[in-house]
Amino acid sequence: MMRLDGKTALITGAARGIGLAFARAYAAEGARVALADIDIARAHDAAQGIEGAIAVELDVTRQDSIDTAVDHVVDAFGRIDILINNAAIFTAAPITEITRDDYARAFDVNVSGTLFTLQAVARHMIEAGVQGRIINMASQAGRRGEPLVAVYCATKAAVISLTQSAALNLIPHGITVNAIAPGVVDGEHWDGVDAFFAKYEGKAPGQKKAEVGAAVPFGRMGVPEDLTGMAVFLASDEARYIVAQTYNVDGGQWMS
Repeated sequence: MMRLDGKTALITGAARGIGLAFARAYAAEGARVALADIDIARAHDAAQGIEGAIAVELDVTRQDSIDTAVDHVVDAFGRIDILINNAAIFTAAPITEITRDDYARAFDVNVSGTLFTLQAVARHMIEAGVQGRIINMASQAGRRGEPLVAVYCATKAAVISLTQSAALNLIPHGITVNAIAPGVVDGEHWDGVDAFFAKYEGKAPGQKKAEVGAAVPFGRMGVPEDLTGMAVFLASDEARYIVAQTYNVDGGQWMS
């Protein structure tokens, strides 16, 4: 039997990378999947390659967009059983060069976006009597500080804390909330990450990426598919007694 048979999942930031890998893995386990993304054209293209999937336009910084996306999924599938809060942005700068606009944008997407999407889906789950699963995407960056990544690290630390509080508040309704903390995961987003470090550390393009990959105890950077097993597990009935936890899936980079 497929582990998510009959379930409906809403995945944010699902048009590419980790979110898209989650969508494919969930569909393979029997779930109906809504790929939500601010890039709706790319989300539509991605959804066409997944049987029964739909694309939903979502800007997690706008409450009207969150509410409309949740309504869209409920109208299409009847309910939402699983939410993965995956949409996020990365930023880096020395402490002396952080701008208020950059800070505000990162927290608006990574923290406020997670909170208010979680809130909207939790309200639906409670009203519909769904004993749902909510999975937030944290990061190893939320476990520690990094010299050039103060804002991003702070947003992911906030996601870990938010996961704990939301989990305690929602478990009386039968809704579990947990998180996944990846390490360094390869993908097109790493071109932008690498560019930040090239700028501030004077490294050649590609050098930082090679260095962080070599530093992973497993021996390489992760790929999105390395995270799908944990995402499927946390969404399944096997994880029904797991509450308020953040799981490291990082090739051994962080031990807790």
